[in-house]
Amino acid sequence: MTVLDQVIRQDLGSQVPLVNTVGEYIIAGGGKRIRPLLTILCGKVLGNHSELLYKMAAMVEYIHTATLLHDDVVDESGLRRGRATSNAIFGNAASVLVGDFIYTRAFQMMVQSNSLRVLKIMADSTNIISEGEVLQLLNIGRSDLSEAEYFKVIESKTAK
Repeated sequence: MTVLDQVIRQDLGSQVPLVNTVGEYIIAGGGKRIRPLLTILCGKVLGNHSELLYKMAAMVEYIHTATLLHDDVVDESGLRRGRATSNAIFGNAASVLVGDFIYTRAFQMMVQSNSLRVLKIMADSTNIISEGEVLQLLNIGRSDLSEAEYFKVIESKTAK
């Protein structure tokens, strides 16, 4: 297990067993971990080799994971990466609430950075992502959706 995976698993712990069960299920699902790896790479290129760098990378992965949990509920998805989604196994309520827990844990980790700049960037980004999710919801079934509107949803969901 990599240092990143250790930090991701360690900081996700809760006293509530269902949070641990759903959290472990979604984290164990893998994925490429591109976002946290880019965070680590950029940090190291800029000379940061601290333990905090791995916490910030895990925080980025938590935000991504929380958005996936919420997205699967909104989209009523049963599969992600060829595996049953957490909402298909644990239900929508558990998935949304654990997604909320993972979001708030990410913000706890941001506070550990003691950087208002990090907090502002990530708060702004998560707000844009949430707006993108709502835009997608509003556009479901719209056959008249313009290319510009479509790209606005995509851009927002990636917090660009």
